[in-house]
Amino acid sequence: MARSTVKTEEGLWETVKTVFWALVIAGIFRTLFFQPFWIPSGSMKDTLLIGDFLFVNKMAYGYSRHSCPFSLCPISGRLLGSDPDRGDVVVFRHPTAGVDFIKRVIGLPGDTVQMQGGVLYLNGQEVPQTPDGVFVEAKLPQGPQSSLPRCYNDPVPEGGACEKPRFVEQLPGAEPHQVLNIVDGWLADDTPVFTVPAGQYFFMGDNRDNSEDSRFPTMTGGLGMVPAEYLIGRADRIMFSSAGRSLLYFWTWRSDRFFKAVH
Repeated sequence: MARSTVKTEEGLWETVKTVFWALVIAGIFRTLFFQPFWIPSGSMKDTLLIGDFLFVNKMAYGYSRHSCPFSLCPISGRLLGSDPDRGDVVVFRHPTAGVDFIKRVIGLPGDTVQMQGGVLYLNGQEVPQTPDGVFVEAKLPQGPQSSLPRCYNDPVPEGGACEKPRFVEQLPGAEPHQVLNIVDGWLADDTPVFTVPAGQYFFMGDNRDNSEDSRFPTMTGGLGMVPAEYLIGRADRIMFSSAGRSLLYFWTWRSDRFFKAVH
């Protein structure tokens, strides 16, 4: 066999090995440390928009049976990690639907949570909200499901300016975050007092009138409280964002959201 042919085959084999180990390392990195997540709905607007792509920090709260890749993981509870903080944006497995959700931690174990007139009350105290203008987006189909956004100023023709009043909310001990309002007097604007059990968490979406969250009990098909073992990880940073039906539609990319921190 000619020496040049041998060198070519050796070079090809080295390339194959390099690619193989790169894929193995990437797979281990993804499995152990980070999980990609594509925002499918508008429940977290305007913190997260449909088409935002982020990596979930799976080590933030340790490994649970829903985030750990190994059979050594616990049947319940978590290994390593810390507890979520109030205000964290978290990806978790829906306890009954078996799909991944992303919401904000509102209530910690032992907290009481209630909505009165669209205002959040935590442990009997009103959580401060400050008006912060209006969130405006075009009323156009969004994401792979081509869903149209709901608007405070409906009826809005397709392509028109869809508006939602925006407020800055300040949870105790957390960074301020923005919340939106779509409808005054919505069915979940007034709730009973919820008490968060030990080892569980109360989640809500920032787009308050467009979020299936802990305000709705599991017995009615809602989310209810989320046990700790269903937590997957914390959303820290948006890596990429596309307003179109596909990430390949480069003309719909939102360059101002690349590498944006999640608060």
